[in-house]
Amino acid sequence: MTEDIVERLHEDPGADVHAGALGRIINAAGILFAIGLLASAAILVIEIFLRYVLNAPTIWAHETVIFLTASAFVYGGLYVVARNAHIRVVLIYDFLPKRLRRYFDIGISATCCLSSAMFAWAAWKGVQRSIWTPAGDFRLETSGSAWNPPTPGLIKVFLLFILIVMTVQFLVLTISYIKKRA
Repeated sequence: MTEDIVERLHEDPGADVHAGALGRIINAAGILFAIGLLASAAILVIEIFLRYVLNAPTIWAHETVIFLTASAFVYGGLYVVARNAHIRVVLIYDFLPKRLRRYFDIGISATCCLSSAMFAWAAWKGVQRSIWTPAGDFRLETSGSAWNPPTPGLIKVFLLFILIVMTVQFLVLTISYIKKRA
């Protein structure tokens, strides 16, 4: 029993078969964000060394780490959708026969598609304010710190992009579940 669990933990199931080519692309790109998390850890170690050993702190480390980790967490939502690994309450779902599960899968995916589309629309409202000045000139929102990078604006644009792709991924899943034979 325990050996089976450990063995399954070492297997990488990859993208869900119903996620299509988009799911495989999303799954493959996940490594970039994992590397970003490792880079964040390395930056923090470097910052600690610079600050406490050399007494030469940086102005960029904190905001860079926040940007990298925020990007990874935003991408993580899309990643788990492509792998069909998102959290769900399976109290009822597990007791359903396969034929009825198919209808639940269709309903869940369609609902998530609609929800993602509405979240994307709401994110667009935030992006509009973060990439254009009131006069209509393009200017990414900045952090306001001494370094003042445009990371807040970039994260908002990235969130919008991810929500749009997530909407498409849920649409792909919905269509795939509709085509699936019971």
